[in-house]
Amino acid sequence: MRLIDSHCHLDFPDFTSDFDAMLERAEESGITQCLTICTKMRDFPKVLAIAESQNHIHCTIGIHPHEVETEQIFNYSELLAQTRHPKVVGIGETGLDYYYDHSDRELQKKSFDLHIKAASETGLPLVVHCRDAEQDVLASLRKGWERGNLKGVIHCFTGTPEMAKASLELGFYISISGIVTFKNAKSLQEIAATIPDDRLLIETDSPYLAPVPKRGKRNEPSFVYHTAAFLAELRGQAIETLAEMTSKNYLTLFSKASG
Repeated sequence: MRLIDSHCHLDFPDFTSDFDAMLERAEESGITQCLTICTKMRDFPKVLAIAESQNHIHCTIGIHPHEVETEQIFNYSELLAQTRHPKVVGIGETGLDYYYDHSDRELQKKSFDLHIKAASETGLPLVVHCRDAEQDVLASLRKGWERGNLKGVIHCFTGTPEMAKASLELGFYISISGIVTFKNAKSLQEIAATIPDDRLLIETDSPYLAPVPKRGKRNEPSFVYHTAAFLAELRGQAIETLAEMTSKNYLTLFSKASG
């Protein structure tokens, strides 16, 4: 059985003390690949170094919506140039977050649109963060979709059925995190049970959002097993089937990681 953690943050300081042991636990749990996600352009060299250090780790390049005020002026040409690196397989994490509002909403939209443009120009998938901003996220994605050559994933999905339906109609994948294992996540569980087999991804978003039975602990890639096991039971599938299916979906979307 192979599992892929399609979204984690291995450059975060939470992993400094036991990085190698964390990778060993992931391997023991059947994790064959990880995608470590960039949130700040200034931290990209560290993200890339982690990806370069391990055959089974790839990375993205981009700016999280929380960070766009501090990184509102970034070199678009440099971003495009870095996407040519063989380890860079996606654009983001980008999107809109109106829940925390750590950054000005107009700056978030401008940054999101630039990331969409980069994804369209490069053909790399977009990794989308959306919180309390569904209509604006969809509006930007629809504009990008109309221009053509846009694909991607709504990561750590916690949205409405309408958001799930619209995302799927745009050809996007939906990634489910450990939140789905929480007792109060009934709405998410209902949506997760109906995502088409060929559009489902799984992730940890580690070091955050550890799934039951690890809830409250620092999350790490090996814990994606618990999310996979829960989803498999929820969907009436064998865990081996779900693991193979989501791994295939990951390699279809992030096709550069399959080379």
